[in-house]
Amino acid sequence: MIVGFLGAGKTTLLKKLTKEYIKSQWQVQIVLNDYENANLDAQQFLDLLDASEINSLSGSCICCSGIHELRALINAVPKRENGITLIEANGTSDACTLMEFLGVGIKDHFLPPVQVSVVDVRNWQARGNQNELEANQIEVSSLVVLNHCDSVSEDRIQQVRSEIRQLNPKAQQMTFEELNGSSLIKLKPNKSSSNKMDHLKAHWSSCSIDLPEPITKEKMGRFMAALPDGVLRAKGCTRLEGDDYYTFFDRIPSGEVTSRRFHANLLNGPQLVVVGPESQPEQLKSLLSEIVQ
Repeated sequence: MIVGFLGAGKTTLLKKLTKEYIKSQWQVQIVLNDYENANLDAQQFLDLLDASEINSLSGSCICCSGIHELRALINAVPKRENGITLIEANGTSDACTLMEFLGVGIKDHFLPPVQVSVVDVRNWQARGNQNELEANQIEVSSLVVLNHCDSVSEDRIQQVRSEIRQLNPKAQQMTFEELNGSSLIKLKPNKSSSNKMDHLKAHWSSCSIDLPEPITKEKMGRFMAALPDGVLRAKGCTRLEGDDYYTFFDRIPSGEVTSRRFHANLLNGPQLVVVGPESQPEQLKSLLSEIVQ
């Protein structure tokens, strides 16, 4: 189970692990959970796995109401000779509650679930009202993966390591570059107790809106930059003017926007998915309309 705050790098880690396990002849199954459109991320794995090996779970909180559907998806995965199942939880999951619930009702051919947390060292515990949720996401993890270490000082890395150690002294810590598939399969479940969090803090609003196709790169950039502060994560896909392919856009809570070529088909057309308190579709549509006029 891969957890971590919005934009910490969970999907990037999932891709890295999937590639490594395939190369080592493991039989991989993945489950992706997201608020609105998990299929958007799922399609990015079609160049690595068959569609039957990819499961997407949209619009459910897998740490409570969606746990039954998650269990059903996992239990539907057949027993394999050399199998591994990788699950990516959405970025606001109550990770402690998730592990507590997930450890019950799984078929016997699975080993007990192990949690891996991804931490963005640039923004660790700089989340304001969401600091408690971010801390919750590492408390029962067996491994904490430190991401974006190349963007901060060594002092910052050591500070983050120390704070994580105070919250979870039993967890191993590795940088994104140090982690490999062989180290992951040696992990054991972390049975540490956790601080109880108000579960409603993990329940945020989300929505999706249609994007125009095509749109100029300049206008798409202006729109992503103008999203309200209460939109903590935004990701979507559309075709830029002059291109014959689609581009995937991603905005993390710090406001940083990245883009990359999208190597799959758009099942639901060009869309933007947003997460956060200000996920209001009419407001976002109005903002987009002002920019594209």
